[in-house]
Amino acid sequence: MSVVGFDVGFLNCYVAVARAGGIETVANEYSDRCTPACVSFGPRNRSIGAAAKSQVVTNCKNTVQGFKRFHGRAFSDPYIQRLKSSLVYDLAQMPSGTTGIKVPCYYTDAERRSVVDAAQIAGLNCLRLMNETTAVALAYGIYKQDLPAPEEKPRIVVFVDIGHSGYQTSVCAFNKGKLKVLATACDPELGGKDFDEMLVRHFCEEFGKKYKLDVKTKPRALVRLYQECEKLKKLMSANSSDLPLNIECFMNDIDVSGKLNRYSFEEMCADVLGRVEAPLHNLMEQAKLKKEDIYAVEIVGGASRIPSVKERIGRFFGKELSTTLNADEAVARGCALQCAILSPAFKVREFSITDAVAYPISLKWNSAAEEGLSDCEVFPKNHAAPFSKVLTFYRREPFSLEAYYNTPRELPYPDPTIGQFVIQKVVPQASGESSKVKVKVRVNIHGIFSVSSASLVEVQKTEEGEEPMDTEQQATPEEETDQDETKAQGDGQKETEEEEEKTTSPEESKTEKKSDQPPQVKKPKVKTKVLELPIENSPQWELAIDMLNLFVENEGNMIMQDKLEKERNDAKNYVEEYVYDMRDKLHGRLEKFVSEAVIDKWLLCQNPENWLYEDGEDQPKQQYIDKLAELKKLGQPIQERYMESEERPRAFDDMGKQIQMYMKVVEAYKTKEEQYDHLDQEEINKVDKMVNEAMIWLNSKMNQQSKLSLTVEPAVRVREIQDKTKELYSSCNPIVTKPKPKVELPKDNKAGEQNGPVNGQEKAPAEGTEKGTGDSTGNPPSTEPRPDMDLD
Repeated sequence: MSVVGFDVGFLNCYVAVARAGGIETVANEYSDRCTPACVSFGPRNRSIGAAAKSQVVTNCKNTVQGFKRFHGRAFSDPYIQRLKSSLVYDLAQMPSGTTGIKVPCYYTDAERRSVVDAAQIAGLNCLRLMNETTAVALAYGIYKQDLPAPEEKPRIVVFVDIGHSGYQTSVCAFNKGKLKVLATACDPELGGKDFDEMLVRHFCEEFGKKYKLDVKTKPRALVRLYQECEKLKKLMSANSSDLPLNIECFMNDIDVSGKLNRYSFEEMCADVLGRVEAPLHNLMEQAKLKKEDIYAVEIVGGASRIPSVKERIGRFFGKELSTTLNADEAVARGCALQCAILSPAFKVREFSITDAVAYPISLKWNSAAEEGLSDCEVFPKNHAAPFSKVLTFYRREPFSLEAYYNTPRELPYPDPTIGQFVIQKVVPQASGESSKVKVKVRVNIHGIFSVSSASLVEVQKTEEGEEPMDTEQQATPEEETDQDETKAQGDGQKETEEEEEKTTSPEESKTEKKSDQPPQVKKPKVKTKVLELPIENSPQWELAIDMLNLFVENEGNMIMQDKLEKERNDAKNYVEEYVYDMRDKLHGRLEKFVSEAVIDKWLLCQNPENWLYEDGEDQPKQQYIDKLAELKKLGQPIQERYMESEERPRAFDDMGKQIQMYMKVVEAYKTKEEQYDHLDQEEINKVDKMVNEAMIWLNSKMNQQSKLSLTVEPAVRVREIQDKTKELYSSCNPIVTKPKPKVELPKDNKAGEQNGPVNGQEKAPAEGTEKGTGDSTGNPPSTEPRPDMDLD
């Protein structure tokens, strides 16, 4: 099971993987950990990443980049219409009304749903959409060993993420094993691209005056200027001297040049730099913190390397900025850590993460009692997430709820509507009174709002003389009530004891217990029945199921087409590789092995080099496979003759050595040498016969081969010579290496007689002593040889 974190940015993306040794940022096929967030569409296939970025200039009309900003937006969105003029590629409206192309903390519900759909289309199992600043905070805090204990005052850290297209800040409270986001603030329109825009605008004006060129009329020239300005911006971050900008054949075959230094660049971008501090002020106001409460300020993101940006942030907080995290990879690593925490395949240190709701969410509904619309703020700004709340309504018929963001001015999205949710199959009680309907609303782990469930509480029976348990009716109108989470939870436990997700804070759970105590002690039980109600969800801009399935199918088809095209290109590359390899060899080491007839046949194959770049430029895969087989049919015999000529002398030499060795053995046997006098005459004759036959065969083949040209098939192949050598060895070697038989020495009987009594006399005393019947009178004759025997 793979546990992966993705950070898909405006320009680049990073992928981190959780492994046994920790979190690792993986490299792409170019051994680079940074992959351009770019897709190029060709006539047959797509190019993705670095391969696509190389086509930004040559195929600018069909190369898409910066598509992160299109998530969940309608084609008619003013933001999209404003961007269209600055894009070198075209945007098209889809039937669903959306643009067909990690998430920032300022993403709205529609944008988050779009990212989840995109992950599903790509075949990814998304465990969590994580706010970028929260991912950075996790990567920062999970490795800290000196965090305060849970009961102590938390450590407050500010995280600032300035990327290419957005500026995000968050303030987080850390305790041991716990992270809580206190507040977030952002400027979605501020990032590194704004500094690039200032540079492009400056050089467009300069080149217009200096070279009379209107750069914006040529998309390809504009793309090249953006690339060079981005490089210049990075150089100015490290150097304060004048730096040149040179572009060859920029427009109309004119070379252009310019120069700029950091001081002039900062003066030029004064308005952009002035927007850096506003989100920081907003952040501190929301969190109600003083600058003295901040323990550290951690800064990440590509644009955080601009010296003037760092200087303004440091001056605002009055302290030195911390750069302990990798500015580019921190988000991806934090996402991988969160994925490992959620995955059952990894055991990770316990670390709870409480995120914050970026914008306040409200519900509104039709109110018969008030003759109009009623509304209620369900999740205020910076409310903990993920989180669930239960709301109680009194209704006789189905009703609908509309969720929306109640601060549209703060929203970086034109439509504040989140969606419509219809609670169905609501019926009155048997007595005709309104039924109690409990509706659970939730901001889930992705930061997406939903009405997760609805239930109708049906009163079946009450005991006589007892008052109704429901205290809510006395305090609220009969038609409907909206209640906070604590009271709704108390009612649910009194009447139905229905469980709610345990995501409440400690303070809320204390108040909940207090509200539960009086009903449990004083009030009698009422028999109730809980019925689950169906909900019709209609989120704003969510892809319909059939449209989503169509996209999944299209993605699968494109993946298959990319695979087929890769196989076709590989087959073409094999032909090209073989043609150039053989071309060099035919005029090199293989030249003397090629006949004129083969050269003519090679040329008859339409001269392979010319064929590759003319008729063979765009052929099906099978055509390249057939062409390679045709060329190998001509080239393989040539290479085989070369290999045979290289290995044949060694094979002949090995066989000749074997023959000479066995001839020497036969000659030695005939001269009665002691080493071989044990061999059998008949077997030696057999060896002699086989050696003579092998000698005749060897001389015959050598003579035949010497008369042949190198351009024809050889008279004998190396394999045949080796087989003949092995055959000779297996037949003759067992005979000539036969060992001499062992000769047994004759036994001397006298020695045996003499030694017998001595051995017997040695054993006699031992036997006597063991049995206890030994006699000392027989010992004197055996006393003389005993020392010699003992010494031996």
